[in-house]
Amino acid sequence: MSDTLVMLGAGGHAKVCYDIALAMEQWHEVIILDDNQENDYFTISGPISDYINYDDADFFIAIGSNEVRKKFILDLIAQNLSIATLIHPSVIIGSKVQIGQGSVLMPGVIVNAKTQIGQGCIINTATTIDHDCQIDDYVHLSPGVHLSGTVSIGESSWIGTGTSVINNINITSQVIIGAGATVINDINHVGTYVGVPIEKVK
Repeated sequence: MSDTLVMLGAGGHAKVCYDIALAMEQWHEVIILDDNQENDYFTISGPISDYINYDDADFFIAIGSNEVRKKFILDLIAQNLSIATLIHPSVIIGSKVQIGQGSVLMPGVIVNAKTQIGQGCIINTATTIDHDCQIDDYVHLSPGVHLSGTVSIGESSWIGTGTSVINNINITSQVIIGAGATVINDINHVGTYVGVPIEKVK
C-alpha cells in the first residue's frame, strides 16, 4: 500500500469517495485528477491522463458511470497498478464476505454473510445487502437499496435509490431499475424497469 491515493474524477460521487478515503486514514495524501480543471470543491492536480506520473500510488476511480469506471479500472489492471477499495468505517460486514478491488462501500452500508461484491462496484449510502448475494463487477446500488438474501445482480446494472428486491431474485447484466421500485420476479432481459412491482419500460 502506498502513502498516496490518486483519485480519478472530481464530481459529486468523488466528493463522497474523498471523504471515505480521509476517514479510512490509510493515505497521507489524496490527489485528485480530472479533465475539468474548474472545481469549487477540490484542488485539481492535473488532467486524468496525468495518472501515469504516479506509478507508485494507489488509485481509485471516483466516477459514477459504470462503463467509464470499467474502462479506467481495466486500464489500471493492464498496467499492474494498485487499485484501492474504499470502505467507510461505519460499514458493517458479515463473515465470509468478499469485496473486489476498486469498489466503494459508503456510510451506513450493511453487507451480511457470504455475499460477494465484484470489482468497481458502488454500494451507496445506507444500502443493505443480505446473506449469500452475488453482486457482479461494475454494479451501482444507489442510496437506500435493500437486497434480501440470495439475490444476484449482473455486471454493470444500476439499481435506483430506494429499490427493494425480495429474496432469491436474479437480475441480468446491463439493467437499469428506477428509484423506489420493488422487484419480485427475476429480470432476464436487458432494459429499464420501474414501478411497484416493476415493469419494463424500454
